[in-house]
Amino acid sequence: MTTMMRPGTHSFPLWKKAMNPMKPHPAARRTLLALGAALLCMSSAVQAQSAPASESAMVKLIRGLIDSGALKKDVGEALLAQAQTEAMAAAQARQVAAAPAAGPKLEPGDVRVPYISATVRDQIRDELKGEIMAQAKSEGWAAPNETPEWSKRIRIEGDMRLRGESRFYSGTNSNQQIDWRSINAGSGYDINSNSNLALPQLLNTQKDRANQMRIRARLGVFADVSESTKAGIRLATGSDDSPVSTTQTLGGGLNKKNVWLDQAWLSYRFNDMVSVVGGRFGNPFYTTDMLFSNDLNLDGVAARFSKPLANTDVSLFGTIGIIPLEYSSDSSPSRSQDKMSSQTKWLLGAQAGADWKLNAENKVRGALGYYEFKNIEGRVSSPCALYSGADGCDSDWSRPAYMQKGNTLMLLRNIALNPASPASTPQPQYAGLASKFQLLDINARWDTRVAGGYGLRLDGNYIRNLAYDQGEMFRRANGNVINNFGGTGATGQSDFKSGANAYMVQATFGKPELSVRDDWNVLFGYKRIEPDALPDAYNDSTFHQGGTNARGYYLGANYAIDKNTYLTGRWSATRSVYGAPLSIDTLQLELNTRF
Repeated sequence: MTTMMRPGTHSFPLWKKAMNPMKPHPAARRTLLALGAALLCMSSAVQAQSAPASESAMVKLIRGLIDSGALKKDVGEALLAQAQTEAMAAAQARQVAAAPAAGPKLEPGDVRVPYISATVRDQIRDELKGEIMAQAKSEGWAAPNETPEWSKRIRIEGDMRLRGESRFYSGTNSNQQIDWRSINAGSGYDINSNSNLALPQLLNTQKDRANQMRIRARLGVFADVSESTKAGIRLATGSDDSPVSTTQTLGGGLNKKNVWLDQAWLSYRFNDMVSVVGGRFGNPFYTTDMLFSNDLNLDGVAARFSKPLANTDVSLFGTIGIIPLEYSSDSSPSRSQDKMSSQTKWLLGAQAGADWKLNAENKVRGALGYYEFKNIEGRVSSPCALYSGADGCDSDWSRPAYMQKGNTLMLLRNIALNPASPASTPQPQYAGLASKFQLLDINARWDTRVAGGYGLRLDGNYIRNLAYDQGEMFRRANGNVINNFGGTGATGQSDFKSGANAYMVQATFGKPELSVRDDWNVLFGYKRIEPDALPDAYNDSTFHQGGTNARGYYLGANYAIDKNTYLTGRWSATRSVYGAPLSIDTLQLELNTRF
């Protein structure tokens, strides 16, 4: 068979024009892509139907697509005109080729095939493939397993902890530790022995609690709304609404467990240096768990600042926060026409610090913070005649919303006596904080390498309550301070024992942050927290079972058994600093994982 090898035309201008300028709707575009592919195959066929038949079929195909609505009329007419023009050009080329001088004589059955070079064919294929894939990616129809764009800005994070915990109490502990948190949550405790012979609610101080199984589970959804705006929501377990622990105790008759809203926040980054977060968010300050528990989240708004210093290995950072701790009820007293004015308790915090990379093996961090807890101290009420049906006293709002133990407490209610029976008048009391709290907080950390390259981290923290004033505390309480006295039983100011200082030191040997299998570390630390060095409500709930008026050591070890999964063992031995003896040893064994 004789084949005439001559330059010919191809369909590249047709599909190129159709793909770019006309912009038909998605269904038409997919049809055009199929049409383009068909044209490419027809143009590169080596032996097929004759050129006139192909052109006639193409014209009919385009007309049919216009009539069926698959192509917009203007797009179809443009394609039809192009096809007709190329058909005429092809016919003319065949007439020229049929002339006697055009080349070898064709025998019956021979077919003349236009020649398209390999370079042109590759160019057409690559350009067509590129446009098809670009359109497929933008419309999402050619990659069914591809996730939507918005889902790439969402991430899910969580962690899980299984814990076995045992607490051991000394048999010489005082068995008169009053549970003021429970009393404040109820209707008060009647301190008049003439009208009440029952003991107040008391804490366990002598009976061990061994092998208690507990869990913690947290699951968060975080969104990168834009380059500047982020948002997050996290749920967590918890046996109660305590702000310092999300641990859930198992048992309880196999009942279902509680899930709480642990975080809900929005943040906006103005630039590389300044960002703001609002809602309920993780602690934005650089602190230890002596001041704020690792599980504590803060409500309110905080602004953060960070800036590396040019041509140095020093980076500055700072944080300010406005944190509402508690709002008084809008309708208190509930059974009175005369409502009390609103009261709000605040935490105002400011911190500044620096990170300094001394060399490849040594880094230091230091921070100075100031935290003022406004309006959280107790107030003695004006005389309130509860015996005549008064709905509470006007200082009831000043009792702490949450407390652990250790702070110096005072009675809040000035209860009027019933003239008819003054000695038998019930006197249900609440307790409030006797001291104000304005904290100076100093933190330091040093990361280095020792013993052939092993990591060593040293942490130190010192806190001083600048507002501590023993005389003012007794004046505020009208002499009704109710705890933190010496062991003589006397309750005068000369017998009072408290303090305004707290400090801790900790050494961690190994890898401080575990991530891959066989990572490990061991740690040892010591804390001393005087009763009024800081509010007892917000610090670590494990050391001395939470709160202040505690001193002792702790040690622990962590070993990664898999990626982001590690075993932990921790032991702490603590006792009270002042007042009645209280010694507590705590053992915790854990399996932790995060994802």
